[in-house]
Amino acid sequence: MNKLISKIKIWAEMIKLEHTIFSAPFMLSSMLLASTNGFPPLNVFFWSGIALLGARSAAMSLNRLIDAQIDSLNPRTASRAIPSGQLTSFGVLNMSILGFAIMGLASLYLPRLCLILFPVAVIWLSFYSFTKRFTYLCHLVLGIALGGAALGGWIAVAGQISWVPILLGLAVAFWVCGFDILYALQDLEYDREQRLHSIPAKFGFAKSLWISRICHVISLGFFIATGFIFEASANLTLAYQIGTGILGIGLLIEHWIIYKDFKKIELAFFTANAFISTLFFLCLLIGKLLG
Repeated sequence: MNKLISKIKIWAEMIKLEHTIFSAPFMLSSMLLASTNGFPPLNVFFWSGIALLGARSAAMSLNRLIDAQIDSLNPRTASRAIPSGQLTSFGVLNMSILGFAIMGLASLYLPRLCLILFPVAVIWLSFYSFTKRFTYLCHLVLGIALGGAALGGWIAVAGQISWVPILLGLAVAFWVCGFDILYALQDLEYDREQRLHSIPAKFGFAKSLWISRICHVISLGFFIATGFIFEASANLTLAYQIGTGILGIGLLIEHWIIYKDFKKIELAFFTANAFISTLFFLCLLIGKLLG
């Protein structure tokens, strides 16, 4: 039993399960926006959550498997589960397959469009892991993958696509792209040595900071645009505006932390972004409760 618990802990660490907080609040926010009459049914929340967990588990497991050789040569990542021998490649592959299977199962209990788009999601989530080998736009590809959570949340409730979740998904995509560029700065020299593609490897440290800032300005623009076209109650509209304001302030703080001391990248990457996504969702939840 202790061995099983230990394996689960290693697996959770490998896929950075805590990073689900980046996408989950925006999926939940999108679900609240899509529900015109009160709250979505509990079963929709449940199966959407299961789908997100399956997707995240599968994508990250596959990413660690595909990048195992690259990770083993990088001092920052050499201690990860596969390079260090804590988990086998075969075992991680099975985890990825299981994750996609769970995602597919969950889509059966959601609107038909979720099931139709399931193969598209699998392809995109699998494709991301290869992009650093041929394009520095890999950060945006990852952003679109996480932005898909917002789109999926909307479809799970409404059963169809509209401009609101598309704009919200793009907002999330550029938000993720911006902070992933910052995170990739840690591997700038290694990526260049291994001929891997990233914005830091191509443009250098200073320019990458500015590109990240531009991505976050674009993201904020999409959040604002979503608020303009979305029709809701006065309380929910106000809550959305407050949430967007908090998000903008959070992004400023994130870049200020990096500007003052790049060694605090983990604080800027995880803590700041976790607060941004969570507070945005809580604003919408309060607005929804107030009706």
